[in-house]
Amino acid sequence: MKKRLRKEIIEKRNSLPLFERKKKDLRIMKKLFTLPEFKKAHTLLFYASFRTEVNTIDMIKESLKIGKRVVLPKVDKDRHRLNLYEIKDTGELIPGYSGIPEPFLPDAKFVNVNDIDLMIIPGTGFDYSGNRLGYGAGYYDAFLSDMHEKIPLIALAYEEQLVQSIPSELHDIKVDIIVTDKQVIKIQ
Repeated sequence: MKKRLRKEIIEKRNSLPLFERKKKDLRIMKKLFTLPEFKKAHTLLFYASFRTEVNTIDMIKESLKIGKRVVLPKVDKDRHRLNLYEIKDTGELIPGYSGIPEPFLPDAKFVNVNDIDLMIIPGTGFDYSGNRLGYGAGYYDAFLSDMHEKIPLIALAYEEQLVQSIPSELHDIKVDIIVTDKQVIKIQ
């Protein structure tokens, strides 16, 4: 079921013309940057967008420009986990796991998850209850289950990535806020 749903949502996202995605990206960025949770956060976890995901690269650049501390994940395939590193510039990203841009720094500054004030995480789809459908590898699920403190989780998505219901299990961690090109959904 999840596999089929993931495929349908990605196909829908892939069918959006580039010019339309760019307009949507700008609307999402404006909504994200006006959120009180974003404004008060000092250290942000972002993901580097890949393929037809909501473009986070401009958001990362702007966050750095306004003085936010930006952290990105790097996949450790051997340990099946995400390691977090602070970046100062998007030029510090190179294609990593599955071609996804990741931090590459000779003297990379490792960051502990508990130093993060706000997490902006990827997903293929989301429902109105905050359930997240990932890409199937389980990296974020494992990473999020390791959190000791409650850190606000924000999902960025095109309106087309919202569905009525995503199958979830007890161990699945829900997002707190979903920011789309049309709305901000705060999960109660």
